[in-house]
Amino acid sequence: MKKLPAFGFSLRRMLLGCLVGCLFGAISAQADESRLIVTLKDVRDSTGQIRASIYREPETFRKEDRAVAVVSVPAQKGDLKLAFMALPPGRYAIMAYHDADSDSKLGLRFGMFPTEGYGLSNNPKVMGPPKFADSAFDLTGPETSIEIKLSY
Repeated sequence: MKKLPAFGFSLRRMLLGCLVGCLFGAISAQADESRLIVTLKDVRDSTGQIRASIYREPETFRKEDRAVAVVSVPAQKGDLKLAFMALPPGRYAIMAYHDADSDSKLGLRFGMFPTEGYGLSNNPKVMGPPKFADSAFDLTGPETSIEIKLSY
């Protein structure tokens, strides 16, 4: 068996070290991500879609186009589960609604009163526009579960 020069051996060791480091880094990065399971309570019927959006910043709250993520699933009567995947730990708030007419926006009467079922994380009682602080919760650990009651 041929003896490798010292340079070749150290290069192999360095490459192996880089590979192992990358693998541990990838595992560590995945360990820092969380899955959020949301149970939406009391969906009225199976028409349209259920949409839920998650936010990290108060100034983006309820602006679906600025959400961290949006999940849309077919509506089904009763309780419905959905998931947000690969979220970094932090403080979040969710707004969910029953998009019965499938137009991808919460129907409002006079621009301020919801005409479709909606709910917020923490299920706060609100007068006027909901605030991030009232709905905010901490996401920690590999999996967190919350419940949101839809109001019609």
